[in-house]
Amino acid sequence: MMFSIREKLETILTSGTATNRRPALKPGNESNVKGLHIIGDLAGAPVIKLAMAQAVEVIDYLSTLPEMQKRAEGEVLDVLVVGAGAAGLNAALAAQEKGWSYVVLEKSGVANTIENFPEGKWVYAEPDSTPPKGKLWLDGARKEDLVARWKSIVSENQLDVRTNEALTGLTRQSDGTFLATTPNGEYKAKKIVLATGQRGNPRKLKVTGEDLEAVYHRLYSPGHYENESILVVGGGNSAIEAALTLSRKNKVFLSYRKGEFARIFKDNQRDIEKAIADGRVEVVFHSNVQEFREKETVLEIDDGGKKETRTIPTDHAFVLIGADVPVKFLKSLGIKMENEWDGSPTVAAALTAVLFALLWFFGSSRGGSAPFGITLGGTVANVFGLGAAAAAATLITFGIRGNRWCWLGLSFFAWYSIYGIKVGSGSEFWPFKGWGYDAMSLFDRPWSFWYTVMYTVLMTVFGLRAVKRWGLDKKDRFQVFRFSSLIAFQWIFFFLIPEFLFQWAVKYQWVGQELASNPQFADQAWRSYGLIYAWPLFFFTFSYDPHMIWVVWGVALTFVVIPVLVLFHGKRYCSWICGCGGLAETFGDQWRHLAAKGKTSIKLEIMGNVVLGIAILVTLGMLTKDITGLFRTADWGVYLYRIFIDVWLVGILPVTLYPFLGGKVWCRYWCPLAKLMQVMSKFYTKLGWSKFHIVPNDKCIGCNECSRNCQVGIDVMQYALKQDTLDNETSSCIGCGICVTVCPMDTLSFTKEERLPVVKQ
Repeated sequence: MMFSIREKLETILTSGTATNRRPALKPGNESNVKGLHIIGDLAGAPVIKLAMAQAVEVIDYLSTLPEMQKRAEGEVLDVLVVGAGAAGLNAALAAQEKGWSYVVLEKSGVANTIENFPEGKWVYAEPDSTPPKGKLWLDGARKEDLVARWKSIVSENQLDVRTNEALTGLTRQSDGTFLATTPNGEYKAKKIVLATGQRGNPRKLKVTGEDLEAVYHRLYSPGHYENESILVVGGGNSAIEAALTLSRKNKVFLSYRKGEFARIFKDNQRDIEKAIADGRVEVVFHSNVQEFREKETVLEIDDGGKKETRTIPTDHAFVLIGADVPVKFLKSLGIKMENEWDGSPTVAAALTAVLFALLWFFGSSRGGSAPFGITLGGTVANVFGLGAAAAAATLITFGIRGNRWCWLGLSFFAWYSIYGIKVGSGSEFWPFKGWGYDAMSLFDRPWSFWYTVMYTVLMTVFGLRAVKRWGLDKKDRFQVFRFSSLIAFQWIFFFLIPEFLFQWAVKYQWVGQELASNPQFADQAWRSYGLIYAWPLFFFTFSYDPHMIWVVWGVALTFVVIPVLVLFHGKRYCSWICGCGGLAETFGDQWRHLAAKGKTSIKLEIMGNVVLGIAILVTLGMLTKDITGLFRTADWGVYLYRIFIDVWLVGILPVTLYPFLGGKVWCRYWCPLAKLMQVMSKFYTKLGWSKFHIVPNDKCIGCNECSRNCQVGIDVMQYALKQDTLDNETSSCIGCGICVTVCPMDTLSFTKEERLPVVKQ
């Protein structure tokens, strides 16, 4: 049973990385193996020019390390480069330029991935606005010319590239150097730069006969095939383009496991439909290869739940279903992948429970409830306090050693404590009830104030980091303005006004003597959050005896200002203004790639409808309680909404899950205002009124960077591939624009009047 629970939890917690997993990397592209750095396709550089730039940047980073200031001596190399593609060759050239000793290992040949492109294929040097870095030549060219030029550069620079020599083992020595083994011998090196890529690992069907001579996993020379019966397996652009090319001189069957081509270019969609109509290609949807045989292939077809088989005449078969990340090879080197859930969840849960229990005993001497009726003295209670500190330290230690469940336990403890104490003095959650709020209220300031300080500091520090990452580093002013907006709104409207300016406005009567002397207004500084937070996000607009000025503004904000903003900007309130979304966009930004992806996660967004419905019902109950007489019921509704929605769903659960499911957990699944704006924006879009959308051009290369970095789990790449407009009629897009910024091909853009100028190198 425990294994089943763990399996289900892992399915949820890894839902953001299932299709595009990468090695976990630190600054300088360093893996968890100290001194082993990864570049190229495996490290998120999906195009040649970016892979080349990454190579130079990593070598430059290595040159700043103290241990690289002194050249290696004897048989020890400064750098061992693994892989002789664009990234590996450029890294070797950069290392050579610094005077370092190096060797390049390559399991096949120089530029093997490009060498295996179909003959005559044009290789683009995108993005055009970015000049290539390093000494390796790059310009738009036929693949034969590009490979010839690179081989010439290898020869001219006398690069030490050892082809047909694969890395088979790697051990880190006690002195910090590496011992690498190959079939030809051993190499010692101070640093390893891994540039193997993943396209050299074509995905396989793992069916009988796949190793037959006539079954291939690449299409190299399509012109060599004529008057044959050929089977192509796959439904992506590579498979479609192969089928189209081969169909010029052959009869082609195309087997695809799904019922439609959902992730192909619009031009390919048009061309394959024409080829089907002309009889040059026959598509067998809902089919899977059961077995390859000599001169034939057996397909299993799912005909509406009824299984049947069909035998296809096959002179040659091409299985073009993508490439697998070489996880087995990477793991053999000791490299960890992103979002791995190693360790024991039972140990993590036990340690977290012990931590809470020890704090319960500790708190009994500070006004908290006595556990089991036992009241402890200060000295004994302090022992339990030290025990709690030890339990927390143990969680951290286990986390550092690889038990990711312990990080989840520690994250839950931290945010449960922060929000469970913030509920209010005497109302704190167990085990802090009766003592937690006072203990956290320092320097004559309540915990609610320090919570706001912490929140603002987190948003500022990580917001500035995001400004650098997406704005300055990417030379994108849109992101500079966006993150600056989030930080400014947090400082002005969610910190300075409620914590200082409102009190000063009352004290010095900036709001007029009548309001300043009215306790219904003057004693409710917390309502100033409602200046920007609209109902139902700021749920208490109409609750707890509001002054009429707050009611009027609340109605105007929710039902006038927000609808107008949505008309022109969709749900950008979430990514430019909102403090909840602001924490997710700043503090949560470092984990944005872990946001849950797929149809199941999108279906779960319906939970927002439920929360919106509850907010409407509870608010109506409060507004009509004088008429209905349901005072106690209405008050209980507000109280329960506050605890379960405003504490658990706004605070504890989503922020706990930031490092594991990305930052937009609350915003995406439960926020009633986000759902209300979604309904508005979808309505405007259907009527053709909405001014918000993202438009793709025809340059998408299917690198998946846009989808990977979407905090709300949209498969942006599918829109880009099919050149479909992305708006709020078909998605929950919040207009953050990261998909636009991260695209290496400048495929995506907002409408001209909405998009700020983007300046790239």
